[in-house]
Amino acid sequence: MPKFLVQRWHGMHVVWALVLIFMLTVALAWYQWLFGLLGLVLGGVVAAYGILAEKAFRNDLNDYVLTLSHRIKNVGNEVIAQLPFGIIIFNEDKEIQWHNAYIATVIGRASIVGDPLTTHFPVPQHLIKDKESVIEATIGGRVYELLLRANERYLYVWDITERWTLKKRYDEEKLALGIVMMDNLEEVAQGMDEQQRALMLSKVTGEINEWSQKYGLFLRRLSSDRYMIITNQITLKTLEQSRFELLDDVREITIEQKLPMTLSIGFASGADNVIELGHLVQGSLDIALGRGGDQAVVKFGQRQSFYGGKSNAVEKRTRVRARVISHALRDLIKESDNIVIMGHKMPDMDAIGAAIGIMKAAQLYGKEAFIVLEGVNPAIHRMMDMLREDEKLMKRFVSPEHAMGLIGKRTLAVVVDTHRATMVAEPKLLQGTDRIVIVDHHRRSEEFIDDAVLVYMEPYASSTCELVTELLQYIHERVVLDVREATALLAGITVDTKSFAFRTGSRTFEAASFLRRNGADSVLIQRMLKEDLEEYIRKAEIIRNAETYRDCIAIAVAETGKQFPQLLIAQAADTLLNMTGIKASFVIGLRPDGTVGVSARSLGQINVQIVMERLGGGGHFTNAACQIQGTVADVAVKLKQVLKDLEEEEGLFE
Repeated sequence: MPKFLVQRWHGMHVVWALVLIFMLTVALAWYQWLFGLLGLVLGGVVAAYGILAEKAFRNDLNDYVLTLSHRIKNVGNEVIAQLPFGIIIFNEDKEIQWHNAYIATVIGRASIVGDPLTTHFPVPQHLIKDKESVIEATIGGRVYELLLRANERYLYVWDITERWTLKKRYDEEKLALGIVMMDNLEEVAQGMDEQQRALMLSKVTGEINEWSQKYGLFLRRLSSDRYMIITNQITLKTLEQSRFELLDDVREITIEQKLPMTLSIGFASGADNVIELGHLVQGSLDIALGRGGDQAVVKFGQRQSFYGGKSNAVEKRTRVRARVISHALRDLIKESDNIVIMGHKMPDMDAIGAAIGIMKAAQLYGKEAFIVLEGVNPAIHRMMDMLREDEKLMKRFVSPEHAMGLIGKRTLAVVVDTHRATMVAEPKLLQGTDRIVIVDHHRRSEEFIDDAVLVYMEPYASSTCELVTELLQYIHERVVLDVREATALLAGITVDTKSFAFRTGSRTFEAASFLRRNGADSVLIQRMLKEDLEEYIRKAEIIRNAETYRDCIAIAVAETGKQFPQLLIAQAADTLLNMTGIKASFVIGLRPDGTVGVSARSLGQINVQIVMERLGGGGHFTNAACQIQGTVADVAVKLKQVLKDLEEEEGLFE
């Protein structure tokens, strides 16, 4: 027992003794004063002893507390010094005031007191102002987790190298699935005898097998034109770094064919289970096919990447798919109460013409059909003037607000000339029904209306009007169009093909021939497409500022501060493409809505779609656009940087 506790025990007995002596002294003094005096003297002696004992107790207690505090302080210092993580205290000037011994092992110096915190630890300045932040950093070849508490001005440092390495290995070995598909096998093989077909397939199959062995892929053939691939994430990253050279290799070995063989590749990784992974890889392949084929699409977690796409979509020679889609659309129309049709915001002639064609299909089966129109694009005001001559037809055009009252669970919503929910005239209409049909000719982008029951997307087609015209020929035994309906459809084809100069195939002319037989007026279309003199002069002002990039690309930046309609910007890009030696053209101008519009055109040697996708837009292989916030000068700098990056990554100008 400690000495001060013994003294405390004695002190307590002294107190009880004093109480007893006091009581005896009082009792004795009652009978004899002499005995009371002796008791008083004895009580004084005992009291003096008690005072001395209390003083000794307090001195010993202080000594004990000081000794214990010293021992606890030593133990605390030793514990802090031996902690398996680092502690740093810094001042308001971000200078280190103190750190434990662990930090010395991290930095390799005995002391870094007085050094700026950011000299040794990569802590961004803006994070130092936050209440609490967690940062991963590599220091001296090891990985550390830094917990910053700015309010208390503490920094904790943990070594997470082993955990980080294990997690990295786990992520790298996660399952990745892929599908490789020959997307134009039937078109290429038409006209070949069995020996030629077998030889061509042998070349392509051999190239695919060599590619799989080179990267250690597990390859299994699913059908005559489809392969399944099993690998892991680290190998998938390697394939992305190689930019899927298999696409170019197969195209080159079949280049002697009239139509070179092309592949479409879909990959996916990062899903929680195999079933979800299977859906993702099929979705990636669908996107690759929807964008025209000859490319790879990788879905890696939330990231979606596109590779290839160096050739234009190949026109399908058969109309089997058009017939199948038309019959499916016919059944959906019959089963619906009414039909609501809409194109993209600020519709062009292709969107209006296609909408009129779908409306005609609905009317053939006695169904009420309406076209949603939000504002009138100045580029189609002459077309709308022609349609206003038919009062019955114009009653079918309704505002988005009116259309919301028409939508129901048995309403068929048909989206034409776009597949992005954010670009339709009224996105809320798509939430009112589960019966959605998409008819579009654009190359598929990352954003897509996923819950559509019927999708007809053919990037090879010149226009949506071409696709709708083919559907009309199969959707009913007797299709009779009036002059305005046929003219609207033909106008959409004419505008998107630049009067049949670009993106035209045999099926384009067949569709145009069908429309002409139904009374389409080509003279009326030419009147619609006439330019105003004032607009022509403004277009010339834009073209005057054009410059060449890499000797084959024309870039025109409109004058700062002036606003130009998107149509005028697009027409300037078309005009620049007609210049000698120009393979692609880009025109940048400020739009009336305050955004900067970019129109891109090419002759087919350069894929302008991937250029516009890097800037947040999209479109076709030869015809694309985007709208960006900022200034025309800043957008021009961004465009040139994107062109430079694509040249280095994919050989854009080769």
